[in-house]
Amino acid sequence: MLNFKQIVTFAYDCEYENAYDLKIKKNFSTPKIYNAKGDLNKRWYVYFSFRNPETGKLKRMAPIYGDANTYKTKEDRLQVLTQYRKTIIKLLNQGFSPFENNIEALENLKKPTPTPEIINEEPKPETPILKVVEEKIVEEPKMGVQEAFDFALNYKTKLVGETTIESYKNRAENFLKWLTKNYPELKTIDILSKKIMLTFLNETLERTTARTRNNYRTELSAIFQVLEDNEIIKSNFVKKINVLKSTPNRNKTYTDEQQQIIFEYLEKHDKVLLLFIKFISYNFLRPIEVCRLQIKDININTRTVQFKAKNSPLKTKIIPEILWKELPDLTQFNPDDFLFARDRIGGSWDTKLINKRNFYSKRFKKVVKEKFELDVNYGLYSFRHTFITKLYRAMVKDSSPYEAKSKLMLITGHTTMSALEKYLRDIDAELPADYSEMLKNKNE
Repeated sequence: MLNFKQIVTFAYDCEYENAYDLKIKKNFSTPKIYNAKGDLNKRWYVYFSFRNPETGKLKRMAPIYGDANTYKTKEDRLQVLTQYRKTIIKLLNQGFSPFENNIEALENLKKPTPTPEIINEEPKPETPILKVVEEKIVEEPKMGVQEAFDFALNYKTKLVGETTIESYKNRAENFLKWLTKNYPELKTIDILSKKIMLTFLNETLERTTARTRNNYRTELSAIFQVLEDNEIIKSNFVKKINVLKSTPNRNKTYTDEQQQIIFEYLEKHDKVLLLFIKFISYNFLRPIEVCRLQIKDININTRTVQFKAKNSPLKTKIIPEILWKELPDLTQFNPDDFLFARDRIGGSWDTKLINKRNFYSKRFKKVVKEKFELDVNYGLYSFRHTFITKLYRAMVKDSSPYEAKSKLMLITGHTTMSALEKYLRDIDAELPADYSEMLKNKNE
């Protein structure tokens, strides 16, 4: 005699024989309903995976929403999604493939399906009654760690610049390598915890500096915030991790003698690098902004340059005479040429922006820093500090500090007075007058 479990299994197999054919099960997962734990403020949908014919692996298909989320009660939403689910199962069983032309499957779907006979008689007491259970509602499967990071980075690509996304990718790659090595059993993103992240950041601190550790925390937090916003994880626990106190490295300002010697040396040995530095010194562009410049960004008639700045998608500055006279005849170049292309002026250069910046940083280190034995605090950015300091001190001699700063804002590109004042303080450009008289005794 069959027991109850065997009866249920037998009835289930008979009822869903076609839907659960073994061969079909290998090609797609059973469509399921995601109900957001009953939360009507979130999206409900049907989801399933289908085997990619190229890779041979199951791939999650786009969720099916339809108009289900326009309904305001759980019962109505469930009823609509249940019908969607049945339709999807029928399509899949009739040969539907998201990767192929499915006209034949759609035609088959139009054919009427046999309606089961409805029996109105009361069942005999001895007849076993098998009740139809409501479709099983399941939670959406948890996303894999690598898949979650890929999703977040792809999302961020649409929002941030090339340099920023490269930094995100670098931090993410290092973290994932560490995670694979130290927690190989961790497969899904929901298992990742604050404690694991703290362990990674602490090890980073031991190997590097507090500043580097903080940078990892900031950029990983940005990635996890995308996951929280898209309901892939419950909360971004990375942003709850404290920022450590650190003293940032500062590019030192060159003395007048150092700057003059460097310029004279480059005039003889590397004129391309010298012109690159003069855009930083005279136009107060950042190194990466200079790397972006193309010939078409320079207006010969107005002697202006347009570029993508740190705090603005497009900024326009005049090119002062001291720099303009250093430029070659720009009409001889293709407008799409980059102004600086490795060791020449004007040309194509198909590589990432970060690689271009690194090229000139390494070139400066080899040609200048090693020659003059400059320490790590001197770099290309130091020239921007040097000439802003020089310009501000010249301006403040003939005007009030506020008036000098107001004029300087137009030149440096700072968007607020407070931002400029902080910058001037950081580079020690604003120094007080000699206060010796105030320190003397009255009788002296």
